[in-house]
Amino acid sequence: MRRLPLIAPLFFLAGCADSGAYTLAAAGPWKEGYGLQNKLGVELAVREINAGNGINGHKLDLIERDDRADGGQAALVASEFVANEKISAVIGHVNSGGMLSAARVYDGELPAVATSATSPDLSGISKWTFRAISSDSLNGVALANFASGFSAPNGGPPLAAVLYENNTYGRGLADSFRRAFKGTIISIDPIAGDMKDAEPYITYLKAHQPQVVFVAGRVPSGTVILREAKRQNFQPAFVGGDGWQGIAPDTALSEAVYIGMSFTPEDTTAAARKFVESFQAANHLAPDAHAALAYDATMLLAQALRQRGPGRRAIRDYLANLNAQTAYDGLTGKMYFEKTGDPVGIRFRVLQVHNGLLTVGAPQ
Repeated sequence: MRRLPLIAPLFFLAGCADSGAYTLAAAGPWKEGYGLQNKLGVELAVREINAGNGINGHKLDLIERDDRADGGQAALVASEFVANEKISAVIGHVNSGGMLSAARVYDGELPAVATSATSPDLSGISKWTFRAISSDSLNGVALANFASGFSAPNGGPPLAAVLYENNTYGRGLADSFRRAFKGTIISIDPIAGDMKDAEPYITYLKAHQPQVVFVAGRVPSGTVILREAKRQNFQPAFVGGDGWQGIAPDTALSEAVYIGMSFTPEDTTAAARKFVESFQAANHLAPDAHAALAYDATMLLAQALRQRGPGRRAIRDYLANLNAQTAYDGLTGKMYFEKTGDPVGIRFRVLQVHNGLLTVGAPQ
């Protein structure tokens, strides 16, 4: 098996340390912004664990692989992880499509905790697969309930338009939003994740004047949409899912946009402040919810290793039997699971961008 290069001072990331070490694996699209946030969140957790004498005196090693957000590649990475007997559990995968492919490989073989994979299709896919974030079937409800709080000019229920990327993430989130929205949806249109021109969409929407435009997509398409809306002076309430987290720093486009997510770096709790400060010191950028979810998933698996040792089935059983009292109390909330592998409750809230920062939003 190809070994990752040793890069000081993170020598533990190579996954080739002493035989007494415990080993976790992580997989995601590391070259994407949200994938990098996941990677850095995992690495911060591992550094902190090892700085605290590891797990019951065992150093924690980490093996990382880039699955490129591709289902086929994710399955190959999963097969590699399953075959490596040193690996006790997996942090990831990050994307829904990658996790759907990988989960079938892990089933009965290796426990995995997905970080930000939200597709409803993952619910119950394997008794060995869990996830840190709630499903789009719940996240879409949270976003729809929020959007339903806006009003039409006559004081009646709001009008909304939906744009969604035609992929697992976009379709699932848009469908959940559509089902739960308590107003009138005037249009639902698919968009390309790499769309180059939003002029036809914005021109149509400006003519029909919805109070809310919900976009189930990621940063590249969202940036194009918001740029065109600004050009046409079209100013509805734009609402995005967690795929829009990376838009917030672009203050020219993101001001007053609403984004649903599991964590904000503006969280004032002591644990959140410590995490944000440590992450910024190590990486010279602010963490987003992807980093927090990955950090929590890593710490959860460290807790499982501490309580049950490195056996794969023991870790799976530990995760499956967590409850409100034994849950890992993380940055994104208490982490324990339904029988489907989904976290208990909606681990999601809607925030509004102001001056590049995320604050709790409220319909206007």
